[in-house]
Amino acid sequence: MVIFIKKFLFSPQSQALLEKFTLMDTIDEIDKSILRELQKNAKITTKELAAKLNLTISPIYERIKRLENLSFIKEYVAVLNKNMINKPFTSYCQVSMRYHEEYIDKFEEEILKLDEVQECYHIAGQIDFLLKINVGSIDEYHDFIRYKLSKINNIGILNSAFVLKEIKKTYAYNI
Repeated sequence: MVIFIKKFLFSPQSQALLEKFTLMDTIDEIDKSILRELQKNAKITTKELAAKLNLTISPIYERIKRLENLSFIKEYVAVLNKNMINKPFTSYCQVSMRYHEEYIDKFEEEILKLDEVQECYHIAGQIDFLLKINVGSIDEYHDFIRYKLSKINNIGILNSAFVLKEIKKTYAYNI
């Protein structure tokens, strides 16, 4: 669905309603069901998905393509077992910068080069960045901190927290 709106045609009340309009409003319950099922199993075939949702294959295929084109579906990935690939050690590292201005962008550029960093978030609060790091052991983590992360300019404070047990992990959003 494509929507063209000229601002001057609407009253302030109508404009307030339009500002609350999101792409989520462009999909229906069938689309949401498709997204929920694909979050559970991205390998499900169009035929299996159609049977599950009591629809025919062609509309399911078209809806998936539309959801991809609208960027509801970003990518399809295989989730690996970190123990099987010898990356069982997970740490969350909090990073605070000494100075911010031009150093934030430089830090972000350097983090992108580090394969051990699985996730990086620039956050608000007392710390500047939260990193998720997966490595094979505490020794590998030590080497990563000592020889890679701490070499990035302008880091003021590094705090680490180590995962003892994974209680809940999901990649699915509640839609």
